[in-house]
Amino acid sequence: MNVHGSRSTADPADTPTDSSGTADEATDEAAPATPAPAGAEPATADPRPEPPAGKVPRGEAARRQRIRRRVLVNLTRVGILVLFVGLWQVCSSTGAIDKFYFGEPSGICSKLWDWVRHGTSQGSLWDQVWVTLEETLMGFGIGVLLGVVFGILLGRLRFLADVLSPFIKTLNSIPRILFGSVFAIWFGLGISSKVTLSAVLVFFGVFFNAFQGAREVDRNLIANARILGAGNTQVTLQVVVPSALSWITTSLHVAFGFAVTGSIVGELLGAQQGLGLLIFQAQANFDPNGVYAGLVLTAAYALAAEGLITLLERRLLRWQPRPQRADAAA
Repeated sequence: MNVHGSRSTADPADTPTDSSGTADEATDEAAPATPAPAGAEPATADPRPEPPAGKVPRGEAARRQRIRRRVLVNLTRVGILVLFVGLWQVCSSTGAIDKFYFGEPSGICSKLWDWVRHGTSQGSLWDQVWVTLEETLMGFGIGVLLGVVFGILLGRLRFLADVLSPFIKTLNSIPRILFGSVFAIWFGLGISSKVTLSAVLVFFGVFFNAFQGAREVDRNLIANARILGAGNTQVTLQVVVPSALSWITTSLHVAFGFAVTGSIVGELLGAQQGLGLLIFQAQANFDPNGVYAGLVLTAAYALAAEGLITLLERRLLRWQPRPQRADAAA
């Protein structure tokens, strides 16, 4: 017989173990697995591949990139502000611009410090700030409430919207600052005229956004809610309002600026207290530093309110999925 026959017919026991590595591999494959100790959990392979040594995970790298970008943006903002103020001060000190007309940053700081220490001609500085802030907040709240209610109502009732449409368009076409003089005649020089002007300025911006948000609601959501037995009130409160919430919250940023404008302009037209009155008196005395000091105080609390509105917007809209940023996806 031929001793070099096929390996498949040979007895595995007769195969030499030191002639090649194939026999050892076969023996290892055929060997039973070593039983695990009693009480030990079976080892499972991690489906997530481990990052190479020294390489930051993708999520962590994106987070660090966002932090670096935020820091860079804030530093750039501060740099622009410092550069602008520094150039202003240098130009005023060297006579490149006339400080009698343009003022100077050091003069603005001196005016603010004088108001803090000695008060103003109308009383304490904080009383003036509080009067303007109270007018702004009251006008903002009233304007937002009326704007949301009428916007959702007219967005849901097409017949009522068609009837009132020409009146709303006419009022919106009139420069609303002119209403300040009318309200000063109606309500006097007290807080009521400023609150009314602020509310009117806020109303139209919120109204149109709420109206459009109510019109843009997905009709399938409304149909499904009606199939489940929801009435008109339930559909409005549970479907229309949440769907229009993003439109409404977006309008709040601009609306608060209008509220500040209404209170300041109302005080400029005639008031007994407030930052607008301080600005008006500084203008009458040809004191540019006083005018700029009043503007700085107004901008300070407006920016603080803007931050609070942003936090409120995030809290109200946290149920919505966040869109993926293009730079993060890249």
